[in-house]
Amino acid sequence: MATKWNLDPTHSEITFKVKHMMISNIKGNFKTFNAEIEAEDDTFSNAKTTATIQTDSVFTNNTDRDNHLKSGEFFNAEEHPSITFESEALNDKVTGNLTVNGITKPITLDVDFGGINVDPWGNTKAGFSFEGKINRKDFGLNWNAALEAGGVMVSDEVKIAGELQFVKQA
Repeated sequence: MATKWNLDPTHSEITFKVKHMMISNIKGNFKTFNAEIEAEDDTFSNAKTTATIQTDSVFTNNTDRDNHLKSGEFFNAEEHPSITFESEALNDKVTGNLTVNGITKPITLDVDFGGINVDPWGNTKAGFSFEGKINRKDFGLNWNAALEAGGVMVSDEVKIAGELQFVKQA
C-alpha cells in the first residue's frame, strides 16, 4: 500500500534563472504551488510525483516583468493558470512530463534526496533538492528582442531548481 507525502509549502521553494541581455541572470520563483508523492517505501524509487504551480504566482521582484511573464507573450496565465509535472519514479534523476503554456514535454531533473527526519512536533518529513534545464521555446515561450550590439534579450535556456519538503501522511 502506497504512503502519501504532502508538500510542506512553508519549507519549500521552486526557482528559475534565465540569462538577460546575455550578460547577467535574472532569478525568479513561484509563490503558489503544491506537490505530493505516493511511495511504496521510504526509498521513493517507485514513487509517483505530481506538482502544480500557479502561473500567476510568478515573482521576480519587478511588477512590470512579472506582469509581462503572466501575459500571452510568456505564460499566458489567464488561459493556462497552472504548470504541471508528473512522474512515475524518483531516484537521483526524475523524468516526467512537464506542461507549460498548454504544451507537454518530457524533462529530466537531477534529484538529491536529503533524507527523512522527524520534526519536534512528531511529523515525519522527507527532503529533496532538484535542478535542471529546459528550453523555454519548447513550451511556446517564444517572446524575445534582438539587441543592438548582437544577441537577444532573453536566453532560450532556463535553469530550474527546487527545495521541497514533504510530510508523511498517516
